[in-house]
Amino acid sequence: MNLKQLEYFVAIAEEHQITAAARRLHISQPPLSYELAQLERELGTTLVRRGPRSATLTDAGKLLYERAMRILALTQATKRDVEGVGKGMTGVLTLGVDSSCAGSVLGSRLSELASAPDVSVELREGTTPQVLEMLEGGVVDIGVVRTPFASGGLRCRYAKNERMLAIMPPALEVGDEVEVTCAQLSSVPIVLARCLEPLVHTAFSEAKADLSKRCMVDDERTACTWARGGMGVAIISETLLSVTDTGDCYIKAIAEKSLSTRQAVVWKADRYMSPLAQRCLALLGDLG
Repeated sequence: MNLKQLEYFVAIAEEHQITAAARRLHISQPPLSYELAQLERELGTTLVRRGPRSATLTDAGKLLYERAMRILALTQATKRDVEGVGKGMTGVLTLGVDSSCAGSVLGSRLSELASAPDVSVELREGTTPQVLEMLEGGVVDIGVVRTPFASGGLRCRYAKNERMLAIMPPALEVGDEVEVTCAQLSSVPIVLARCLEPLVHTAFSEAKADLSKRCMVDDERTACTWARGGMGVAIISETLLSVTDTGDCYIKAIAEKSLSTRQAVVWKADRYMSPLAQRCLALLGDLG
């Protein structure tokens, strides 16, 4: 099994057709079919079910596709890192960012890098678990994530605690003028990002309040969109407010001190950090 075979296999998996994959790779179909057959022979299993006009992955093929994506990404990252050794402030910086931290990782923080002629920044967004997975796999150099997360094997630089906010459609307003408690939010329909569910659930339980989840989403910005539409009260991180449109919703801090979170800049403790990555860490600081 080699990198060329993995690249060919990924093309087949994503195009769902061998002919289309061959066009994407700028090769003829027979060599592509041959390499796929060789790969299946080596692994001793069928990876792709061929149809008249389609190619679908078997369970083994789905597993290989997932691993192949990681292997190819790590290969690219390794090539980039090795080429960058000794070149100083040159190359590509890959940064993984939890989407809820978008308000803190603004381009202005890294604007110095824009003046370096041989530097470019590649940003990958996802949830904190996804960013940590990319960091572990070597796909990104540095991560910006949100607590809680497992910090084993990582170097971490934490920002200050930030409160959680309730984004309320006018029809669902409760609480005081600028603050609301979990008890006051009890039984009010809540729109919540999955990453915040454990934290919010614990805070409501401690306050002996009922958490009525109307809708679960992957991104806190999506939660705000649903709140603007009147679906429920969105609970979001405070720093996300600067990059989120809340429309005519009321914005109130949630009073419970236990309902707070922190952002963190993280990187692998045992991984070489290029001069470019080290400069990025200095520019990010503690996100304060």
